[in-house]
Amino acid sequence: MINNQQILRLNSSGHPIGWVNYETAARLYCLNHVIYECGSSTLKLRGGYSRLTKQRSFLNLNSIISTKNINKLDYSTFTPSLVNTTLFKRDAHRCLYCGNIFRHNELSRDHVIPLAYGGKDIWTNVVTACKRCNNHKGAKTPEAANMLLLAIPFRPSRVEYIILRGRTIMADQMEFLISYIPKSSPIFQRYTKP
Repeated sequence: MINNQQILRLNSSGHPIGWVNYETAARLYCLNHVIYECGSSTLKLRGGYSRLTKQRSFLNLNSIISTKNINKLDYSTFTPSLVNTTLFKRDAHRCLYCGNIFRHNELSRDHVIPLAYGGKDIWTNVVTACKRCNNHKGAKTPEAANMLLLAIPFRPSRVEYIILRGRTIMADQMEFLISYIPKSSPIFQRYTKP
């Protein structure tokens, strides 16, 4: 469906910036901001018919486009927004205490070091927890609650965050994004399993 189609936008150096919808991509094409395209899939937008030539206009949008730089990106200082939807995707909708997988509405954000003890609301201090485990742990550390963490919380890189924020990622887009992630990343391991 065309409304769900996301186009992966790169800067002029070929580094992923984020997702744009097809309307924004069409605007970038029309304004000659697209420097080059890569990937294998395209989306064909059909326009109106010319009164003079009776030809229908169309625009082919590639799934991955590189655009002129509007501003420089500093990848070293990138801090992704911490929202539950992305947190739950980072942890694969798995409670990091009991290990079970849950639906979005059955999950919650747990602070490993509770806010009451000086813990912060940052990526490296939060994990996905089912509501039962979160209530059981309460305002205690995992050790005090006798609940072990199944994985160490981590802050996603810019590219990992782009993957986590993607709705429907096409195979060529995923292949491109995965090439920017270290093999030691949990995201890399999750999306490259045979």
